[in-house]
Amino acid sequence: MKIVADLDLCQGHGMCEDTAPEVFRVVESEDGSYDQVEIILHEPDSGLHEKVDSAVRYCPNRALKIQ
Repeated sequence: MKIVADLDLCQGHGMCEDTAPEVFRVVESEDGSYDQVEIILHEPDSGLHEKVDSAVRYCPNRALKIQ
């Protein structure tokens, strides 16, 4: 499992971080104008796959994908 984020779609809602904080973090841009997801673990171990699946499924902007 590999996770990718489309930062053009991400609006920083934080659903992914709420669902799988071990894998995702929402960070503020350098100028403070917006928040975006940062993937902490691009290839999480199998114990986190269920959380990652949920985070991807419930992303309001469909900015996350599993490859």
